Parts: sequence; C-alpha cells; structure tokens
Amino acid sequence: MTFVLIVITAVVAGWSLVAGRLEGRHVRAPMVLVLAGVVTGVFTQSEIAAALNSEVALRVVEVILAVLLFVDATELPGGRLFGHDPGSAARALLIALPLSLILTVALGAWLLPGMPLVVLLLIACIIVPTDFAPAELLVRDRRIPEKVRSVLNVESGYNDGIVSPLFLFAVILAGSKSQTRTPMEALATAVPFAVKALVVGILLGALVAWLMNRADRACWMTGQSRRTLVLITPLLTYTTTVAVDGNGFVAAFVCGIAFRYVRQAPVRRHGAQAPAASDFQLIEDTNSMMTMVMWFFFGNAVVLALGEGVEWPVFLLCVAALTVVRIVPILLAFLGSRFSWRERLMVGALGPRGTTSIVFGLLAFNTLPLGSYADTALDAMTLAVLGSVLLHGGGSMAMARLLAPPSSPPATGPASPPLTKPLAWADGGRERA
Repeated sequence: MTFVLIVITAVVAGWSLVAGRLEGRHVRAPMVLVLAGVVTGVFTQSEIAAALNSEVALRVVEVILAVLLFVDATELPGGRLFGHDPGSAARALLIALPLSLILTVALGAWLLPGMPLVVLLLIACIIVPTDFAPAELLVRDRRIPEKVRSVLNVESGYNDGIVSPLFLFAVILAGSKSQTRTPMEALATAVPFAVKALVVGILLGALVAWLMNRADRACWMTGQSRRTLVLITPLLTYTTTVAVDGNGFVAAFVCGIAFRYVRQAPVRRHGAQAPAASDFQLIEDTNSMMTMVMWFFFGNAVVLALGEGVEWPVFLLCVAALTVVRIVPILLAFLGSRFSWRERLMVGALGPRGTTSIVFGLLAFNTLPLGSYADTALDAMTLAVLGSVLLHGGGSMAMARLLAPPSSPPATGPASPPLTKPLAWADGGRERA
C-alpha cells in the first residue's frame, strides 16, 4: 500500500508541474493516472484484487462518491433544479435514463443467460450513467449547440444521484459477502435507508447553508472558513446518515440540493450578492484529487480484468451500452421536443462514461460475493470506461465535427483545468450562480 501511495503522489506531483503544457496537447489528468495505474498494476498484479477488495478501499470509495454526489448537486446552472432547460433535462433523466437501464438489463439477460437479473441491474447502474471526465472538451466545443451542452451537463451531474439508490438496492438484493436477501427483504432495508437519507440530507444541507448565510451577514466568517465548511458538509452528512443506518450517498446528494437552494435564497428574495464561487474551490480541488485516485485504481482494474480475460458477451454489452442502448432511449425521449434530429443524435452519441462508473464498479466488486458476479461487474466497468475513453475521449472532436451543424463555428473555448464533472462549464466559463 505504501508503494501505491508513493506512486500516486509522485505522479500527481509530476503532472501538476507540467499540467499546462500537457493540457495544451489534450493530455488530461485522468489519462496520466490511468497510465500510471496500468504500469503499476503490471508489477503488482498479484496484489490488485486484494487491494481493490479491501475494507480500506471500500471506505475510500464511499467517501469519494459522497463528495462527488454533493458537488454534482451544487453545480446547477442558473440555480434551477434542472438547469436552463428543465423540460429537456427531465426527458433525459426521467425517460431516457430509465429506458437505458431497462434495455441494458434486457440485453444482458440475452447475452448472459446465467446471470441473475439483480446482478445485471447492478451492471446497468455501473455502465449507463454519463460523466464528462474522459471528454471534457465536448462541453466547451461551440460547434455543439448550447442547448445540447446544457442537457448533457445537467444529465451528467444528476444521473449518478438518481441511479445511486437503485444501485444500493441492487447491492442489498444481490447480497453481501455473507448473506443474500429476497426482494422484499431488500426493499424493507432500502426504503428506511432512503427515508433517513432524505430527512438527514435535507435538514443538514438546509441548516448548514442557513447558518452560513447568517454568519456571512454578521461577518463572522473568513474565505478559508467558508471553503472549509463547504468541504465538511458532505462528509458530516454522509457520516451522520451512516450512523443512523441511512443511505449516505442519497443523503449527500440531497444535502447538496438543499444547501444550494438555501444558500441562494438571499439572492432570490432580496437581490443580495451571490455567494462567491471561490467558496467551492477547496471542495472542487479535493474532489479532483479524489477522482485522480479513482483513475489510478481504474488503471489497476484494467490490468486485472484484461489479464484474466474478458468474455465476449460482456464486451458486446458494453459496446451496446455506449452506442445503441444510449442513443435509442434519447431519440425516444426527445420525440416532440424542440430538438432537431441532429441535436437529438448529438445528445445520444455524446455520452461518455467516467468516474461514476469507476466508483460504482469498485463498490460492486468490493461488496458482491467473490466469484463470477463480482468479476463480471468489474469487467463491465473496465470495458465501458475504457471504451468511452477511446470513443468519447480520443474520438470526441471527430464526433463533434461529424454531428455539428454545417454553420457551427469550429473553435472551442480556452483550455481549462480538468474537472471530474464539469456540470456548470459552458462556453469556457464556470457558472454557479
């Protein structure tokens, strides 16, 4: 473990020294960390499975997911629940996303007939949610219409929060390493978890934001203390919810929504000055560091999965999830919308996978009983993310040129720091207000 920490910190330090030069050549932090993880995994292959399947790894991944969900929930363009175009975002999240999950499970049942439906549901939750880490240039490519980028941004920020309760229900139903559950037993466990999460998340998110507003008006806070409080909020929410046997992930996501809403209340009601974007700088930098660690361990997972061989049905399932199983539900969901067919195809084709899939995949591998189920979940995560890096990362600019309207300008915005979830990036700038 010490060797792994040395490699991670050394690689991050090296990347930080030359980040500007590498990003100018479209070499992003995830690519560097994946390469480091692959190289390290080659020399520590016998230890990878044990490291990824440890209690320490489970807790680290859980904390990272909680922070990521909170950050996603606070990054709402325009301060609205579903961004500037709530109708289109709702089509993507409430119609296309469930359809994609259903189609993935159905296709998995055909390709993997011996696999239980609950494991197929877990795999669908891993490989369906989108994340712009492998292809963040897409969010600033002005050849892509602004309304398409807006829908993709909101979808990328919300789908992991929507999928996480279903994912955890499937984990409970599939059974831990020690016991399995019936559907009713899993539901009886999951529902109280979710209810407690909603209560704790809303209360803590609203309370912390309200206290923060009051302290701001009284001039009791410093810039550093505001940044620290924002970082502590999801950690406090997650640990408190877990302590009362609730779903910490749902709580962190709901907390972010409540925090954002109450923190913006003075702006909406009294026209006060919006909270400084710098308040979120510490949590965003911490989140970036955490996701770098995830991309490193993804490199390890690539070595583990490909070293043991991947079954062709799993490969076909991942290829379908990145293409037709993503595109068809989007086309159906946007029937009757203001989007042209070209724009609908853009929304469907430009759906990369990234940190969310990695975190869910590692959680599934860690919590499922050892054997083919856990291995298949890890293989699916690895292939989906690796395929997305090639399709949406390396081929993202070509896809933008192919799908963009002929009159679209060819330029993109200026180079920007790497983001895990660039939900509020639009036209080269970050919008939190």
